[in-house]
Amino acid sequence: MASKTPPVLGPRALGRATLDRQLLLRRDPEHRMTAAAAVDHLVGLQAQNVKPPYYALAARLHGFRPQELSELMESREAARLVTMRSTIHTHTARDCLTLRPFAQAGGPDRELRMFLKRLDGVDLDRLTAIGRELVEERPRPVGELRDALLAHWPDADPLALTTAVRCLLPLVQITPRGLWGRSGQVTLTTAEQWFGRPVEPVPRPDAIVRRYLAAFGPASVKDMQAWSGLTRLRDAFERLRPELLTFRDESGTELFDLPDAPRPDPETPAPPRFLPEFDNLLLSHADRSRLVPQEFRQRTWKGNQARCVFLVDGLLAGVWRLDASGTAASGTAASGTSAPGTSAPGTTAPGTTATLTVQSFGTLTRAQRTAVAEEGERLLAAMTSATAREVRFAEFTD
Repeated sequence: MASKTPPVLGPRALGRATLDRQLLLRRDPEHRMTAAAAVDHLVGLQAQNVKPPYYALAARLHGFRPQELSELMESREAARLVTMRSTIHTHTARDCLTLRPFAQAGGPDRELRMFLKRLDGVDLDRLTAIGRELVEERPRPVGELRDALLAHWPDADPLALTTAVRCLLPLVQITPRGLWGRSGQVTLTTAEQWFGRPVEPVPRPDAIVRRYLAAFGPASVKDMQAWSGLTRLRDAFERLRPELLTFRDESGTELFDLPDAPRPDPETPAPPRFLPEFDNLLLSHADRSRLVPQEFRQRTWKGNQARCVFLVDGLLAGVWRLDASGTAASGTAASGTSAPGTSAPGTTAPGTTATLTVQSFGTLTRAQRTAVAEEGERLLAAMTSATAREVRFAEFTD
């Protein structure tokens, strides 16, 4: 008997499903998800820069206050460390202790290999032991850690030494680094020391596959590999195949999904959303066409810096910046109290003007401009203390 052909999911259906799981399709005031639950569900938040995790949650959660995430970090229920793709993420304490071992081969180990030629004569086991002793004696700023390591290997490349320790050990960036409205240099200790319990054994990939699909599915094996930085995940998907549904995208790629995961009608309205730079929504699939029109794919970056972006009707539609200096930028102001900008800053002093500048890649309809302006005003109200707020539309310039 011939096997049944899997259903085909077009880009719009895939986009709506992913937006729903990313908490970007709707914000439910009656069943409000906590910041801790959201960080756990999303399997962490990209945190290469300090402020994006806060803006990522503001886009997703009804009534989010930046202090919610700061409180999680101050109470050591969440922290910043290197995991997926060897990039810094904000994770719950549990994920800090489990996902780092899972991500080790796909990120830190790969990054370490890039520096091995600059570590001639350095015994990595000894480097690991001395690095651990240093940061567990007391949390160390990067410069202090570098100088202490150079005392043992004076001829070694300083950057290679500190990078190698970061790759070999699960190092947490301790607070006040990463707290809302506060500053602090990168100061490191081990996850074990910070949370008071050991890093857990490497989890089976099957459990992480389920979590990935819950947050990013439906998805292919290559999609999860793009998210995790790992390879050879096919076996895990095959073990789970009896428990999963399968689909095809329009190019014929096999997609996997959890049976009870939401797959909304492709015509479900998708309100505008403002996302910070490096948001995992745009980094976690090998094929990003469900969210990123091909003609706009290169516009999310300027040089090696990712831009803050916004979505309209579930698709990448432009970039934004926020300025709290009180200096108005050229452009057309939207109706209501609003403002231009830079990428996600911290708090603003009462009495200042906060301006959100929106630059669309294409023409927005009047209804879309109104919806974007309303979402922008909500963002400014939630994320700034400015008493005067303005949303402005300006032409996109590369």
